[in-house]
Amino acid sequence: MMASSATADAIGAAGETGSGNLTPPRHVAIIMDGNGRWASRRGLPRFEGHRRGVESVRRCVKSSIELGVQYLTLYSFSSENWSRPASEVSELMGLLKRFIKNDLAELHKQNVRVKIIGEKVGLSSDIINLLAEAESLTEGNSKLTLIIAFNYGSRQEIASVARLLAEKAANGSLDPAKIDPCLIDQYLTTAGIPEPDLLIRTSGEQRLSNFLLWQLAYTEFVFLPVLWPDFDKAAFAEAIAMFNGRDRRYGGLGSGA
Repeated sequence: MMASSATADAIGAAGETGSGNLTPPRHVAIIMDGNGRWASRRGLPRFEGHRRGVESVRRCVKSSIELGVQYLTLYSFSSENWSRPASEVSELMGLLKRFIKNDLAELHKQNVRVKIIGEKVGLSSDIINLLAEAESLTEGNSKLTLIIAFNYGSRQEIASVARLLAEKAANGSLDPAKIDPCLIDQYLTTAGIPEPDLLIRTSGEQRLSNFLLWQLAYTEFVFLPVLWPDFDKAAFAEAIAMFNGRDRRYGGLGSGA
């Protein structure tokens, strides 16, 4: 997909160190897709695509800071990904552990707060401990909040909240009439985090894949053909430029009405 001239101008304005004429969304969520296809097109094993995808994560965090994004949510491993071959799941777990061990100090140095959302059930104790360490070490940081959706499924999250509220209503600690969207927000794993303004999915696929279904109710979607290992600051700026061109109505009348 070629960027329009307006988008290209916005990308150029972003430059290498700042956002230029771009107005960054406060919160960007990304479905990082295309690692396997990137590798297969080059005759490489899928693992190499995942490894290159980790490099893109590093670039993405850096670009988020430079472009002025305050919250970045990355869909790193879904609850459905367990159905992949055991060897690939093992490789993905290994990459996660290496990323945390190798990059946590740098993230902390860059004033990045790390937050993990997703189920802990099924994870090994060493991974659980690493995730807890990442959150604990960086909890006071404020430059960028990096939310990692790991072993995450949105339907499961919503069902868990519904079950908890039903239990509270059943034991009398909650009046069912008090259940509204604001209350549900408070029990989601993303409680306290603003809803995403922009969702980016790479690789050209155009679906949500059980990602933040509740939180994306009024989010703007941008689908890019670039495969995740090739996602860079220019692609990020292109997506933000497209976002800047949207008229967000939240169910009301737009500016041109």
